[in-house]
Amino acid sequence: MSLFDQILGAIDNPSQQASPGQIGEILSTVQQLSNNANTDPSTIQSVLSVVGSYARSALQEKRANEGEQQTQEFVNQFGGTQPSTQAVQLLFSTPQIQQMVQEVEGRTGLSSGTVQAMLPMLLPLVLKFLQTGSSTSQGQGSNPVLNTFLDADGDGDVDIADALGMAGRYFGQ
Repeated sequence: MSLFDQILGAIDNPSQQASPGQIGEILSTVQQLSNNANTDPSTIQSVLSVVGSYARSALQEKRANEGEQQTQEFVNQFGGTQPSTQAVQLLFSTPQIQQMVQEVEGRTGLSSGTVQAMLPMLLPLVLKFLQTGSSTSQGQGSNPVLNTFLDADGDGDVDIADALGMAGRYFGQ
């Protein structure tokens, strides 16, 4: 099942956190970032795709080293629409951040300074998106959205940017 299908399933499941309002809030924040950076939303989606790819690797490593529960707690703690430099520093090493910034710069043409300024906003958005599959009951069950994201085979068929784009079209935003 694709990441987007998991999101839709979470929206339809009252025991999971996802809601159309939550997805709308994420999409609205992406639009605000686009406006603030004087760029189009597709550029921000490209940035999110790269950030999501690095987040996937870092969260997979976190899950392997610390377990599924700790990874879910990290997603719950730092997922949101408010910037978090702490989330970036805790999830990525300095070389990973530099590599990510260079990759985004090469793909989008955005300056490295702009990209670095966006990271504390973008990572919490990615985590908020993954949080949609969290249980509404504290500490209950696994998160199918997060699990689908982390267990992806890396073929790039659906990433965060793709899923957000589909969600935007689905919800008419």
